[in-house]
Amino acid sequence: MRSTTSSSKIYRKSIIKSCIYGLLFCVIILVLYSGNASSSYTDIPNLNCNCPPGFKLNKDNKCIARNLYHQYAIRNKAGVGGLRSALPEIRDGFTPQEIDLGRYLFFDPVLSGNGTVSCATCHEPDKGFGDGLATSIGIDGHKLKRAAPSLWNVGYLRRLFWDGRASTLEEQIEGPLFSEEEMGNTPENLLKTLNSIENYRNLFAEAYSERDKDAPIQLDEIYRAITAFEASLISLNSKYDQYAHGYHGALNQKEIEGLNIFRSFVARCAECHTPPLFTNQQFAVIGSPEPDGLPLDPGAEIPFADKTLRGGFKVPSLRNIAKTAPYMHSGRFDSLRETVQFYTDGRGHAVPENEDLRIHWHIWEPNLTDYELDRLVDFLKTLTDESFVPKIPKKLPSGLKASI
Repeated sequence: MRSTTSSSKIYRKSIIKSCIYGLLFCVIILVLYSGNASSSYTDIPNLNCNCPPGFKLNKDNKCIARNLYHQYAIRNKAGVGGLRSALPEIRDGFTPQEIDLGRYLFFDPVLSGNGTVSCATCHEPDKGFGDGLATSIGIDGHKLKRAAPSLWNVGYLRRLFWDGRASTLEEQIEGPLFSEEEMGNTPENLLKTLNSIENYRNLFAEAYSERDKDAPIQLDEIYRAITAFEASLISLNSKYDQYAHGYHGALNQKEIEGLNIFRSFVARCAECHTPPLFTNQQFAVIGSPEPDGLPLDPGAEIPFADKTLRGGFKVPSLRNIAKTAPYMHSGRFDSLRETVQFYTDGRGHAVPENEDLRIHWHIWEPNLTDYELDRLVDFLKTLTDESFVPKIPKKLPSGLKASI
């Protein structure tokens, strides 16, 4: 009898211990799960205190652009531009913290009206900071009228958008943010949203530590941070750049032939796409055809109220051009080969009959051969350099998933 009672007591104790251990196990799992869930949304590290590649931190905690083109003296000269010409002035002088904060904002769909679209939706790092579409898609599936321009080296540009309607990166940023068809937000809602997110309040206080840490996030701080990030997107170490700086083994014979055609007075490519930025930052009416069935896009005529610019667009940089198909403002051409063919098919050959455009005088009839066109394409591919592609944040301050 005692043996049975003793066994019963031992059994009850073991049951109690098992329940206690089981309860402890459940508590531990719950704590771990809560910790993991919390880290997914709130465990955002401090902002980077180092400059991105291509920039050097000065004593004032500002990132200043540094590259081999600084050793050359010639800037913004007319003509085709030599291999060792300098770059124009860049927009720099941002802090590492501003740049890193801008990186979070750039990839965060919380900036859009319904939390589905980010800057990176139309400017994807793996697509040359374009989106691979003939014309971009905005919020709620809105089909936009033009292709997304690449953002590589955008800090060097003096005019933004295809039609040049913005003269600063801050001004350019406002356009998509508050367009009903692009990101669909309003200034009031953007401020309300970001100020409601503790992570962003902390990060803005860190990036702009000179102000009261409890002050609300301001619009100019948002624009400046995104500007800082976009201006840090530098691509200047392509095969072409290595060749231009003296390593002639960087290009093979066909690529060198293509470079010579590109810079020749016959093809005249370099007179508008001037090295080393590969744009002269001017506007050109080239008579590029619209997609079938669409009317002529008036381009720069509208923002500048200048009829001579009808059908004119900003000359784009050709940096990383092999990554940003399709081509032209409307994505009319699917390949580089089609694009260079357009330039040799004759002046104004694609202009609609009812239009009288002021075609740029560099557009003529070079009558390049198939071999020469192929070599041009070979050369254009040497302008690819993605060695400084920024990291896509694994976690965003909003808790949303990076939108690309």
